[in-house]
Amino acid sequence: MDMYSKEEKEQALEVIASAVGRCEKIWPKFEEGASQHTLLKNRIKALYIAKALIAGEGRNEVYTKSELAQAIAPITSIIRKCEKAQGKFEEGSSHFIRFGRMIDAMEIAKAYVSFEREKR
Repeated sequence: MDMYSKEEKEQALEVIASAVGRCEKIWPKFEEGASQHTLLKNRIKALYIAKALIAGEGRNEVYTKSELAQAIAPITSIIRKCEKAQGKFEEGSSHFIRFGRMIDAMEIAKAYVSFEREKR
């Protein structure tokens, strides 16, 4: 899948790695079984799958079609939440730019996961 430049993929991988780190940091603070705990668990798994696919390592990992399908929802949720949050800030502000980078990275992640799912 060569729709994206090397720079776009590298930037997406940096943003995804940062998001995974933030999620993993806060995840243990929620009680197992709580909705936030489950949401973060699903989000972390989806981001790891996307990261592997973008980095080209996903071909070695065996992700089922079901896992790939389940990864799309958390990524789509991140996109929606970032778009909503971005709308609250002035264009050009640091928050606006940060959310824009996250949206771009998640769009790339979603494209890779969707592409891999369609191949199976």
